[in-house]
Amino acid sequence: MQLLHLGLPVSDERNSRRFYETYFGFDPATAQRFDDGTVIIRNGDGFDLALHPSDDVGQQPEFLHFGFRLEDADAVRTLLARLKADGIDVIEEADEPSYVGFKCLDPDGFRVETYYEPR
Repeated sequence: MQLLHLGLPVSDERNSRRFYETYFGFDPATAQRFDDGTVIIRNGDGFDLALHPSDDVGQQPEFLHFGFRLEDADAVRTLLARLKADGIDVIEEADEPSYVGFKCLDPDGFRVETYYEPR
């Protein structure tokens, strides 16, 4: 069994799509729009991200987050530098032998972790 779907309430679907397509590999060509306004985009691993328009995204609990594991530490460092250069809010960083990662905030304040851990 594998988790392959996440639904997020978003205040601006286009802005959220751009964020996840630009930094996290979601393919705009896969976008499917549904009658309720939800747009689902998919990445190369077949993970579906459902973005549902909402007037009340609300504040998330501090620990709530989801993440992307990358294949090597340098890929994490490269993405981190790119996000910082683009002015994306990075709220945590770690660069240790057993873990390289960071958390940033998406346009609605969801915490997105990107990391590498040797297997």
